[in-house]
Amino acid sequence: MTGPLFLLGVLLTLPVILSTGGRSIEYNLQFAPILLAVAILAVYTPLNFEIRRQAVTVHLNDVAILLMLFYLSPLVAIGVRLIAGLTWLITSKFGAHKLAFNTASYFAGMAAANLVVFELHLGNGIDPWTWFVLGLAIVANNLVTLVGVCGVMTLVQGVGVLLPMLRMAFSVQAVMGVNIVVGLIMMLTLQASRWGSFLIVALVLVLGFVYRAYSQFLRQHKSLAEMYELTRQVGATHHDGTLPDVLLGRIRALMAADSATLWLPRQGRHQEVLLSARFDYPGLLDSAPTPEVFRRMALRVGSTIAVGPKMGPLDLRVTLQEAGGKDVIVVPLRSSGVSIGTLEVAGRLGGAPVFGPDDVRLIETLAAHVGVAVENSRLVDRLQYDANHDALTGLANRRRMIEALGEAMSGRSPREVVAVLLFDVVALREVNDSLGYAAGDKVLAEVAKRLRGLAPQGALVARVGDDEFAVELRTASADAAAAVADTLRHGLRDPMVIESLTVDVDANVGVSIYPEHGEDAEVLLQRAHVATHVAKSRGIVQVFNAGLQSRAVRRVGLAADLRTALANGELEVYFQPKVSLVDRRLVGVECLARWEHPVHGQVAPPDFVAVAEHTGQLGLLNGVVLREGIRRAREWADAGRPLAVSINLSARTLGDADLPLQVAELLDEHGVPADRLMLEIAEDEGLLAGGRALPTLDRLRDLGVRLSVDDFGAGRSSFADLGRLPVQEVKIDRTFVQGMATSPSDLAIVRTIVDMARNFGLDVVAEGVESELTLGLLEDMHCDMGQGFLFSRPLPHERFESWLQAQASADPAEAPAGEVRWLRAVP
Repeated sequence: MTGPLFLLGVLLTLPVILSTGGRSIEYNLQFAPILLAVAILAVYTPLNFEIRRQAVTVHLNDVAILLMLFYLSPLVAIGVRLIAGLTWLITSKFGAHKLAFNTASYFAGMAAANLVVFELHLGNGIDPWTWFVLGLAIVANNLVTLVGVCGVMTLVQGVGVLLPMLRMAFSVQAVMGVNIVVGLIMMLTLQASRWGSFLIVALVLVLGFVYRAYSQFLRQHKSLAEMYELTRQVGATHHDGTLPDVLLGRIRALMAADSATLWLPRQGRHQEVLLSARFDYPGLLDSAPTPEVFRRMALRVGSTIAVGPKMGPLDLRVTLQEAGGKDVIVVPLRSSGVSIGTLEVAGRLGGAPVFGPDDVRLIETLAAHVGVAVENSRLVDRLQYDANHDALTGLANRRRMIEALGEAMSGRSPREVVAVLLFDVVALREVNDSLGYAAGDKVLAEVAKRLRGLAPQGALVARVGDDEFAVELRTASADAAAAVADTLRHGLRDPMVIESLTVDVDANVGVSIYPEHGEDAEVLLQRAHVATHVAKSRGIVQVFNAGLQSRAVRRVGLAADLRTALANGELEVYFQPKVSLVDRRLVGVECLARWEHPVHGQVAPPDFVAVAEHTGQLGLLNGVVLREGIRRAREWADAGRPLAVSINLSARTLGDADLPLQVAELLDEHGVPADRLMLEIAEDEGLLAGGRALPTLDRLRDLGVRLSVDDFGAGRSSFADLGRLPVQEVKIDRTFVQGMATSPSDLAIVRTIVDMARNFGLDVVAEGVESELTLGLLEDMHCDMGQGFLFSRPLPHERFESWLQAQASADPAEAPAGEVRWLRAVP
């Protein structure tokens, strides 16, 4: 824009200087020094007024230009205008590019005004035509200047700034009109009498004193109002982190600075804060225009650092100049005598070219208020944090989790669900008992760290109980939530090193979903608890369903009833045959406990087993089943049908050191060989990792009791784990057996287990055999034994005896000792 403006000025000036025409009055060159002084005075003395709470700035340049156009020749008028303008630009420390642009703008504007005067001709100064021409010339001067400024602003900030610039230009037209009128009055006074100049000077002096008093009052009033508003804003509470947004813009405006910066270094859990308000940017920036060395120095020495062209140490002035800055004031923020950050302003704008001592005192006053406000804001934040977070792990607590659930439920999209994943840490009590509570706290802290690291982005991890953690997240479905829960659970299973000892940690996981499982945060968390309780007995990630809720409510009343049932012999033992697949020979039976409750009817085994585990009745329950199974084995042997009996034991039972003694006493009491008893152990990762149960298993093996791993394949154990256990049999989980006829992956899993078990010298039992097709596939794999509804459901003793008789009578080829070689499937 600078080059075109210079060219425009030259083109507009050429017709004037090349013309031979003249004007009706002679030029008065003796006025040139006086008008130069007037022009310089007009540039340096902008008048500021406040009208209806709106700030209005009046520049008197147009008055001086109007007098130049009337009394001076075009070239002299241009020269006087450029000298006055350059004087102000140079003393105000404008850069070279701004200096060149403004010079070109002054030149082009005066050239346009001269051309108007030349083309329309001036009279003797007292006729209205002269007034009109001079006013039109002033308009032409301002129009050219406006076009140049708008062009620069459009190039720098885009077309969007053009409309606001034009609105501002129209708003100052009244000021230009006042200047024209004042200039014409001064011209008429001088035309009437040269002595009128003294009257004009006297009037200017009087008005100058009046304006000075008004300006001082206005400045003080404005400063006090802004200080009051800023203090009020500082004193207000900003718990939402908006304190910098409120302060920085006001401080920058109050200090008339190009930028205002707040810097708070990292302290504890508070992250570093560096935010700046800029004159040419509507929001806040996360950077500062001045070097970092200034704020670091102010924080270190604990005193104000003020640097400018004639202020501050020389080395700092050089550093500021190299960074492209003009001046800067950095004040440390203090709280309780300690520096907690800095407040900084840079780049003085407005009338004063640089910051002065008054500005230093003002920002130090502001910094005192800001320091208190920052510390109060951090105190409130710390109190809120402590109220919503767990002190040991730093995670959100139950209260915050409930709040977050409410927020997530109200803000979810129609295609999302809100999931609660509840993790109940297993074996924490054992860690506390064996290593102490300090070790238990380290386990909890490590669990918290792993969950926080593994949780998806945007999920909230909280500690909601002594050994319970919850994760809240938005996801696509319940299946997706269960997959995330399974991933997190596997991440927790990696061994932890606590006090030089390796600790294996597992977790039971329950999942509840909004809106499917409830529309209240407390209800969702409670139902996740219910699912977690069920997951303890199943060893899987359990998603809540309505059936679990009814079972959970029912379990509350089952504890006392179970004790009564065990004491009165109300539990019944059912028997399900185990069949050799090579020759369909009956090789044994599995003993299964069943409970017919007088009110609730048939109670599912997982329910009353879980009740027994949590109420200390598991030993009584195991004793009932063991005694009944061994007693029946004796009866069948006496009847000429020696059958092995299999009895399920939980991993918790194997932690009982008295179990081998109890088994030995029962075997001796009924005279049953130990190898007729098969104890089935549910696959459990802690068990198969060679943990708590190994001593008990070794003692049972020494007795001659056979051991089997039940539901193999459903957990995470491997044949390498089995190699460390004294087991003789593996039972394939029914899920894979039932799916092998339709699922190639299930078929491959079953085939792999059979082949590998044979290589390890272990017998293999397939659970859940329900179809002839499945039976044929198992026979082709050379699986040893099968068990399932195809042969028989679990039956009470009387019906099982009938089943034995039916099978024996169905085939004339009865084997010795009552063994039926070819069994029929019966309901």
